[in-house]
Amino acid sequence: MAYEEFLERLRQFRDRLIASPRFQRWSLSNPLTRPIARRRARAALDLTAGFVYSQVLFACLELRLFECLSESSLTLLEVSARLDLSQASASRLLTAAASLKLIERRGLDKWGLGQIGAALAGKPAALALIRHQSMLYADLIDSVALLKGKKSTNLANYWPYSEQESSPSLLAVEQVAPYSALMAASQPMVTEEVLHSYDITRYRCLLDIGGGEGVFIATAAKFAPDVKFKLFDLPAVAQRAREHLQVLQLSPRVDIFEGNFLHDPLPLGADIVTLIRIIHDHDDQSATTLLKNIRSSLEIGTKILIIEAMSGIKGAEPLDAYYGFYTLAMGRGMPRRVDEIQFLLTQSGFGACRLINNDLPTLTSILEATAI
Repeated sequence: MAYEEFLERLRQFRDRLIASPRFQRWSLSNPLTRPIARRRARAALDLTAGFVYSQVLFACLELRLFECLSESSLTLLEVSARLDLSQASASRLLTAAASLKLIERRGLDKWGLGQIGAALAGKPAALALIRHQSMLYADLIDSVALLKGKKSTNLANYWPYSEQESSPSLLAVEQVAPYSALMAASQPMVTEEVLHSYDITRYRCLLDIGGGEGVFIATAAKFAPDVKFKLFDLPAVAQRAREHLQVLQLSPRVDIFEGNFLHDPLPLGADIVTLIRIIHDHDDQSATTLLKNIRSSLEIGTKILIIEAMSGIKGAEPLDAYYGFYTLAMGRGMPRRVDEIQFLLTQSGFGACRLINNDLPTLTSILEATAI
């Protein structure tokens, strides 16, 4: 306790020192501390201007600037005509986007994709998620009211099951269509990351719970031609999955089941189960109910993969801010640390938890556990 008190006093002293204008000026004038002071000032700028950055990106996407520059470099006049903007507005957008490395100046009057813009242009799934952010931006206009629970949100209406958790099976096809389409459009990035990080070919049958329109299974089927697949989701979503997988001629390899995964019996016979972007949509009670329902359908030794962005992962720390406020606006769920998810798993009959190394934890993390 004495050590903790000393450490707290030390931190308070540090806080007062950093807050001191005199110390700030000294740290900028001192050649040894100047780089640190500048990095902190830049970080403060990014926090202050972050919303503006997001709107510049959103404007580039909505005006199809990336598409235009993917074809060839363009002059200001050409960009102005393509985007139907005045030259002054086009110049303002190009300059702003270049400062964020979304595009870059090429010569005196030519513009092309920047490194970040080129990476985004090659990821339709990422672009679909960026388009979706407009609802979140609107919900965050009054973040204090959101924190106090004093406002209704666009995201709660967009994800209809967040308001019908007690009876999600009653949702109609037209109610699930928008979010199902978004999940399907954004799923390829997560699917690619998972399949390059975890070998599913050693399993006989994979059950994807909350599998949406079957995007993960459709890609996994190519990676693992000998694996049998099962998909479970709400009736309205399961119908969309049947249609999607039939078009891909995968119906013979995929059995589709429908119901409420919190309470209804789940399909038997799988030796690996995947939950992709599911657990962080639920509070602890619902998540435990789901995991216990899953465990009741599994034989000892069956693997389960929790696939979603997780809190506290090194290199992906800002996801705590993003998913914390996204789930708040959605009206349910929360981002969790690995140890918190492990606790839910152990409470539900799973053990031998291990975090799988993957290349892009800012996109997703992968936690494996075993039914015991």
